[in-house]
Amino acid sequence: MAMKNINSQKANLNRILEENALTEIEYQEIVKTLNREPNNVELGLYSAMWSEHCSYKSSKLLLRHFPTHAEWVLFGPGENAGAIDIGDGMAMVMKIESHNHPSAVEPFHGAATGIGGVVRDILAMGARPVAILGSLRFGNWEDPHIQYLVKEVVKGLAFYANNILVPVIGGETYFLDSYQENPLVNAMCIGLVKKEDIVIAAAKEVDSIVILAGERTGRDGVGSASFASRELSESDEEINHPPIPQGNPYLKKKIIEACLEIVANGLILAMQDLGAAGLVSSSSEMASKGNSGIELNLTLVPKKEKDITSREIMLSETQERMLLIARKEKLKEIGLVLDKWGIDYTVIGRVTSDGLLRLKERGNIVAEVPAKSLAEGAPYRHYQGRISDKFKEIQKLDLGKIPQPLDYNQALLGLLSSRNLCSKKGIYHGFNQTSATGTEVIMFPGDDAGIIKMEGSKKAIAFTVDGNGRYCYLDPFVGGVIAVAEAARNLSCKGARPLAITDNLNFGNPEKEEIFWQLEEAVKGISKAAKEMGIPVISGNVSLNNESNKEAIFPTPVIGMAGIIEDFSKICTLSFKNEHDLVVLIGENKEELGGSEYLKVFHNLERGLPPQVDLNLEKSVQNVCRRCIDLGILSSAHDCSEGGLLIALSECCSAGKVGIKVDKRVKTRNDALLFGESQSCIIVSLPQEKLSLLKDIALKYQAPIEVLGEVGGDSLKFGNLVNLKIEQILEARERNFDNA
Repeated sequence: MAMKNINSQKANLNRILEENALTEIEYQEIVKTLNREPNNVELGLYSAMWSEHCSYKSSKLLLRHFPTHAEWVLFGPGENAGAIDIGDGMAMVMKIESHNHPSAVEPFHGAATGIGGVVRDILAMGARPVAILGSLRFGNWEDPHIQYLVKEVVKGLAFYANNILVPVIGGETYFLDSYQENPLVNAMCIGLVKKEDIVIAAAKEVDSIVILAGERTGRDGVGSASFASRELSESDEEINHPPIPQGNPYLKKKIIEACLEIVANGLILAMQDLGAAGLVSSSSEMASKGNSGIELNLTLVPKKEKDITSREIMLSETQERMLLIARKEKLKEIGLVLDKWGIDYTVIGRVTSDGLLRLKERGNIVAEVPAKSLAEGAPYRHYQGRISDKFKEIQKLDLGKIPQPLDYNQALLGLLSSRNLCSKKGIYHGFNQTSATGTEVIMFPGDDAGIIKMEGSKKAIAFTVDGNGRYCYLDPFVGGVIAVAEAARNLSCKGARPLAITDNLNFGNPEKEEIFWQLEEAVKGISKAAKEMGIPVISGNVSLNNESNKEAIFPTPVIGMAGIIEDFSKICTLSFKNEHDLVVLIGENKEELGGSEYLKVFHNLERGLPPQVDLNLEKSVQNVCRRCIDLGILSSAHDCSEGGLLIALSECCSAGKVGIKVDKRVKTRNDALLFGESQSCIIVSLPQEKLSLLKDIALKYQAPIEVLGEVGGDSLKFGNLVNLKIEQILEARERNFDNA
């Protein structure tokens, strides 16, 4: 009989663990914390808050490698979004988030709520969202299901961004087989706020009231935090997943305006959005940060459905909700603003001094747990990384076995029309680019960075998102370095000084040694580049378990970066403009074909060493570019990245609809010269009489330069290898997605 009872208890415990996605160690930690067995509601709270998605229990220790401080950083990781001082009493806030799993199963709503969530992060800081960038990864475009995913994701992003009137000013879209079953949908949002109006999510003042504002609570997304923390083990159509929340951008627009008015009038003490894990996340995190407790009366929570349970109320991810903390005497004024904008609101609780998250329903206590244990108490998972057996093998590349193109004209046209290098206008044309209040968008998708100009100021801010999963697959450390270096290079090509990073780490299952090693190495690479280039990481997101059928995506860290331009009139674009301008390469082109788009398109190879990065050279090249832009001597600037030198020249020609003649001595294989993806290279054009000044600046910063040729004519000519009309280049670049 005793053995039966033991087996029964063990079976019951296993059922509890499986239903709540907890390990036995985690469960015992909960029992130890509470000094008793948790009830079903409390288990739900821990299930959500101790999920990978909310707790970062597998990655938090690694993230400590990141540099997070600088004299201009106001708030770093730990708040809803990072914030930096941009002068004139203003702050810029930024955050990038992922919505990968939801977008795999319901692409329209998954993508739409991805934007909704990151916009709420910005709003929760008291800032007005002013710009959005997207970083998207999909599988093989020739697959009809991938075409469906792309169209629905883009429609969902546009639907939400357009209807909250926040312009999309940049982004990137890639198609690789690695993402066939696991698309990546990362959205970055930027906001502006007066420094004195910044709001933080800390409930500190005892007896202040807790106000829930926005949409009524339903069962939308109950369990989504746990869903986002596991692998997709079935085909997309068959995945058993929680109801994907659906966003309402029309309501969100009203919430934005109402919350900003409340902030401007100084009516609240703290604010938090309800995103992943809903009410339990927002309330426990605010209490934890404020070293306080919160008591909620769930009977008062406005509900969509009558029979929704306490557990479901706390875990619901119904969109368009905000939690406000305020003094009782401010309720009337807050109510007037919310009524004015047609926002429903209810006082559902109060801040206490006991450190507990206490939930009541119909006068009964249904859960009572320490807020800090929910928000900060998840036991870390200490994994060991190991280089995979195939790592050294995939780095091998015998160029002697790679035949060079017989016709470089056709090779260039083929690369220009490939899915990853062609123009993405057909993807971005549906996005709103209307100026946001208080800003003017002065550079849109298609250039190296998106730029907004601040109202009443000469300053502008430039933004970009960058990442290359193939590089990280071949060497995650180097790939992490490149992601930071290239993002900074994109900003430098506009004349912007890079100031801050927000990162999104998209990886597979960290329980697998080779996956954890990839994550560890990529974080080290990002950290090294960020430290040496003096660019702090101020916010970010980790998205793990991006796997299906036991196959992980390429490790894909995405770097969002912001930089300041002191005088917007000096902004540089990528287009060649003036006949007889000289075209100069700042940097050095090397024989580096490993991991290139050229190898994939023409030889179906994803192998070799990725291009290497000398960060001292990288800084020198960027310093030269920024200094020249500041002095006004450049007509254009554009970085070399995917596709290499010839693709970059083609983009400059097609943007300006003018040709170039290049005379260059070949020191490497022709295909490596034209299509190798050497880092730390920027192509600039300038009047011939300014060349001596460029040489002096390059000498000062010890950056190599090389005159490539001269702007002019209606063709791109590169020695005796390439001679194509600009019309041919334009047609090749734009043939794919314009008709999609």
